[in-house]
Amino acid sequence: MHGFLRTRIIVAVAALLFVPVLCHAAKDFVMPTPQPAKTYAAHDEHPSESVTVALDPYDTEDKAKIFTVHYNDLGIVPIFVIVTNDGDQPVALSGMKAQLVTGDRTKLDPDSEDDIYRRISHPSASATNRYPLPFPSKKVKGAVGGKTAAEIQSAQFGAKAVEPHSTQAGFLFFDVSEIPNPLAGAHFYLTGVRDAKGDELMYFEIPLEKSASAPAGIP
Repeated sequence: MHGFLRTRIIVAVAALLFVPVLCHAAKDFVMPTPQPAKTYAAHDEHPSESVTVALDPYDTEDKAKIFTVHYNDLGIVPIFVIVTNDGDQPVALSGMKAQLVTGDRTKLDPDSEDDIYRRISHPSASATNRYPLPFPSKKVKGAVGGKTAAEIQSAQFGAKAVEPHSTQAGFLFFDVSEIPNPLAGAHFYLTGVRDAKGDELMYFEIPLEKSASAPAGIP
Protein backbone atom coordinates (compact mmCIF):
# COMPACT_ATOMS: atom_id res chain seq x y z
CA MET A 1 0.00 0.00 0.00
CA HIS A 2 2.80 2.35 0.91
CA GLY A 3 4.52 1.59 -2.39
CA PHE A 4 1.34 2.37 -4.34
CA LEU A 5 0.86 5.67 -2.47
CA ARG A 6 4.48 6.65 -3.07
CA THR A 7 4.07 5.95 -6.79
CA ARG A 8 0.97 8.13 -6.98
CA ILE A 9 2.79 10.98 -5.21
CA ILE A 10 5.73 10.74 -7.60
CA VAL A 11 3.40 10.76 -10.61
CA ALA A 12 1.48 13.76 -9.24
CA VAL A 13 4.67 15.75 -8.58
CA ALA A 14 6.03 14.92 -12.03
CA ALA A 15 2.79 16.06 -13.62
CA LEU A 16 2.95 19.39 -11.77
CA LEU A 17 6.52 19.94 -12.90
CA PHE A 18 5.60 19.10 -16.48
CA VAL A 19 2.64 21.49 -16.68
CA PRO A 20 4.74 24.68 -17.09
CA VAL A 21 6.66 22.99 -19.89
CA LEU A 22 3.44 22.15 -21.67
CA CYS A 23 2.12 25.66 -21.13
CA HIS A 24 5.28 27.20 -22.55
CA ALA A 25 5.24 24.84 -25.51
CA ALA A 26 1.58 25.64 -26.14
CA LYS A 27 2.13 29.40 -25.96
CA ASP A 28 1.03 31.23 -29.08
CA PHE A 29 1.80 34.79 -30.07
CA VAL A 30 -1.08 37.20 -29.49
CA MET A 31 -0.90 40.64 -31.06
CA PRO A 32 -1.20 43.40 -28.42
CA THR A 33 -4.42 45.38 -28.61
CA PRO A 34 -3.46 48.81 -29.94
CA GLN A 35 -4.69 51.94 -28.23
CA PRO A 36 -5.19 55.23 -30.07
CA ALA A 37 -1.78 56.43 -31.23
CA LYS A 38 -2.08 59.68 -29.29
CA THR A 39 -2.02 57.77 -26.00
CA TYR A 40 1.54 56.47 -26.51
CA ALA A 41 4.46 58.52 -25.22
CA ALA A 42 6.36 58.27 -28.52
CA HIS A 43 4.08 59.62 -31.24
CA ASP A 44 3.81 62.21 -33.99
CA GLU A 45 0.40 63.74 -34.57
CA HIS A 46 -0.58 65.53 -37.76
CA PRO A 47 -3.76 67.37 -36.71
CA SER A 48 -4.42 68.89 -40.14
CA GLU A 49 -4.25 65.43 -41.73
CA SER A 50 -6.03 63.67 -38.83
CA VAL A 51 -3.38 60.93 -38.66
CA THR A 52 -1.12 59.97 -35.76
CA VAL A 53 1.71 57.45 -35.74
CA ALA A 54 3.08 56.01 -32.51
CA LEU A 55 5.82 53.59 -31.46
CA ASP A 56 6.18 51.16 -28.60
CA PRO A 57 9.55 49.30 -28.55
CA TYR A 58 9.45 45.76 -27.14
CA ASP A 59 13.09 45.81 -26.10
CA THR A 60 12.69 44.85 -22.44
CA GLU A 61 12.54 41.31 -21.13
CA ASP A 62 9.13 41.80 -19.55
CA LYS A 63 7.45 43.14 -22.69
CA ALA A 64 9.19 40.64 -24.96
CA LYS A 65 7.47 37.76 -23.16
CA ILE A 66 4.62 37.97 -25.66
CA PHE A 67 6.96 36.37 -28.22
CA THR A 68 8.15 32.78 -28.31
CA VAL A 69 11.33 33.88 -30.08
CA HIS A 70 13.93 35.76 -28.01
CA TYR A 71 14.45 38.52 -30.57
CA ASN A 72 16.48 40.72 -28.27
CA ASP A 73 18.99 37.91 -27.74
CA LEU A 74 19.36 37.74 -31.53
CA GLY A 75 20.14 41.44 -31.84
CA ILE A 76 16.69 42.29 -33.17
CA VAL A 77 14.46 44.92 -31.61
CA PRO A 78 10.70 44.58 -32.27
CA ILE A 79 8.93 47.94 -32.47
CA PHE A 80 5.14 48.08 -32.25
CA VAL A 81 3.92 50.64 -34.80
CA ILE A 82 0.47 52.14 -34.34
CA VAL A 83 -1.33 54.25 -36.96
CA THR A 84 -4.58 56.00 -36.03
CA ASN A 85 -6.81 57.70 -38.59
CA ASP A 86 -9.15 60.23 -36.98
CA GLY A 87 -10.36 61.53 -40.33
CA ASP A 88 -13.45 60.74 -42.37
CA GLN A 89 -11.59 59.15 -45.31
CA PRO A 90 -9.37 56.04 -45.44
CA VAL A 91 -5.59 56.36 -45.40
CA ALA A 92 -3.41 54.12 -47.61
CA LEU A 93 -0.35 52.39 -46.15
CA SER A 94 0.56 50.09 -49.05
CA GLY A 95 3.44 52.36 -50.09
CA MET A 96 4.71 53.31 -46.67
CA LYS A 97 8.42 53.12 -45.91
CA ALA A 98 9.87 53.01 -42.41
CA GLN A 99 13.42 53.73 -41.34
CA LEU A 100 15.17 53.80 -37.98
CA VAL A 101 18.08 56.23 -37.70
CA THR A 102 20.24 55.56 -34.64
CA GLY A 103 22.06 58.12 -32.53
CA ASP A 104 25.25 57.53 -34.52
CA ARG A 105 23.32 58.15 -37.79
CA THR A 106 23.16 54.50 -38.84
CA LYS A 107 20.13 54.05 -41.11
CA LEU A 108 18.23 50.80 -40.65
CA ASP A 109 15.39 49.43 -42.75
CA PRO A 110 12.98 46.90 -41.21
CA ASP A 111 13.96 43.24 -41.54
CA SER A 112 12.01 41.17 -44.01
CA GLU A 113 10.61 37.77 -43.04
CA ASP A 114 13.58 36.08 -44.70
CA ASP A 115 16.00 38.35 -42.80
CA ILE A 116 14.47 37.23 -39.52
CA TYR A 117 14.47 33.56 -40.56
CA ARG A 118 18.18 33.79 -41.40
CA ARG A 119 19.03 35.45 -38.10
CA ILE A 120 17.20 32.74 -36.17
CA SER A 121 18.95 30.04 -38.22
CA HIS A 122 22.36 31.77 -38.04
CA PRO A 123 22.41 33.77 -34.77
CA SER A 124 26.06 34.78 -35.21
CA ALA A 125 25.49 36.40 -38.61
CA SER A 126 25.88 40.18 -38.36
CA ALA A 127 23.76 42.87 -39.93
CA THR A 128 26.62 43.78 -42.25
CA ASN A 129 27.19 40.17 -43.32
CA ARG A 130 24.16 39.74 -45.55
CA TYR A 131 23.90 36.97 -48.09
CA PRO A 132 24.72 38.35 -51.57
CA LEU A 133 21.71 36.64 -53.12
CA PRO A 134 18.36 35.93 -51.44
CA PHE A 135 17.49 32.30 -50.77
CA PRO A 136 14.13 31.03 -52.00
CA SER A 137 11.52 31.65 -49.30
CA LYS A 138 10.69 27.98 -48.77
CA LYS A 139 14.33 27.10 -48.16
CA VAL A 140 14.87 29.90 -45.66
CA LYS A 141 11.53 29.36 -43.96
CA GLY A 142 12.22 25.65 -43.67
CA ALA A 143 15.14 26.41 -41.35
CA VAL A 144 12.73 27.49 -38.58
CA GLY A 145 9.76 25.76 -37.03
CA GLY A 146 6.26 26.26 -38.32
CA LYS A 147 5.17 27.91 -35.09
CA THR A 148 8.04 30.39 -35.25
CA ALA A 149 7.26 31.21 -38.89
CA ALA A 150 3.59 31.73 -38.00
CA GLU A 151 4.57 34.12 -35.20
CA ILE A 152 6.78 36.20 -37.49
CA GLN A 153 4.11 36.39 -40.17
CA SER A 154 1.31 37.34 -37.79
CA ALA A 155 3.41 39.85 -35.82
CA GLN A 156 4.70 41.91 -38.72
CA PHE A 157 2.85 45.09 -39.69
CA GLY A 158 0.71 44.13 -42.65
CA ALA A 159 -2.11 46.67 -42.87
CA LYS A 160 -2.57 48.23 -46.30
CA ALA A 161 -4.97 50.93 -45.14
CA VAL A 162 -6.53 52.52 -42.08
CA GLU A 163 -10.26 53.07 -42.24
CA PRO A 164 -11.80 56.30 -40.90
CA HIS A 165 -11.78 56.62 -37.11
CA SER A 166 -9.84 53.42 -36.60
CA THR A 167 -6.36 52.13 -35.73
CA GLN A 168 -4.01 49.61 -37.32
CA ALA A 169 -0.87 48.22 -35.73
CA GLY A 170 1.85 45.62 -36.04
CA PHE A 171 5.53 45.03 -35.44
CA LEU A 172 8.55 46.09 -37.46
CA PHE A 173 11.79 44.29 -36.63
CA PHE A 174 15.17 46.04 -36.82
CA ASP A 175 18.57 44.35 -36.76
CA VAL A 176 20.63 46.29 -34.19
CA SER A 177 23.12 43.52 -33.40
CA GLU A 178 26.21 45.68 -33.92
CA ILE A 179 24.88 48.89 -32.40
CA PRO A 180 25.31 49.61 -28.67
CA ASN A 181 22.27 51.33 -27.10
CA PRO A 182 20.44 51.43 -30.46
CA LEU A 183 17.44 53.41 -29.21
CA ALA A 184 19.49 56.14 -27.49
CA GLY A 185 19.12 59.26 -29.60
CA ALA A 186 17.35 57.30 -32.33
CA HIS A 187 14.60 58.66 -34.59
CA PHE A 188 11.95 56.74 -36.51
CA TYR A 189 10.75 58.02 -39.88
CA LEU A 190 7.65 56.94 -41.78
CA THR A 191 6.95 58.10 -45.33
CA GLY A 192 4.62 57.01 -48.12
CA VAL A 193 1.36 57.34 -46.19
CA ARG A 194 -1.31 58.62 -48.60
CA ASP A 195 -4.77 60.10 -48.24
CA ALA A 196 -7.88 59.01 -50.14
CA LYS A 197 -6.90 61.20 -53.10
CA GLY A 198 -3.52 59.52 -53.40
CA ASP A 199 -1.59 62.51 -52.07
CA GLU A 200 1.31 61.70 -49.76
CA LEU A 201 1.07 63.02 -46.23
CA MET A 202 3.90 64.87 -44.54
CA TYR A 203 6.49 62.41 -43.22
CA PHE A 204 6.26 61.28 -39.61
CA GLU A 205 9.26 61.65 -37.31
CA ILE A 206 9.30 60.11 -33.83
CA PRO A 207 12.19 60.37 -31.36
CA LEU A 208 12.59 57.01 -29.65
CA GLU A 209 13.63 58.73 -26.42
CA LYS A 210 9.98 59.57 -25.90
CA SER A 211 9.26 55.87 -25.40
CA ALA A 212 9.28 54.69 -21.81
CA SER A 213 11.99 52.05 -22.35
CA ALA A 214 14.48 54.17 -24.29
CA PRO A 215 17.74 55.06 -22.49
CA ALA A 216 19.19 58.52 -22.15
CA GLY A 217 20.26 60.17 -25.37
CA ILE A 218 23.71 60.24 -26.86
CA PRO A 219 25.32 63.66 -26.34
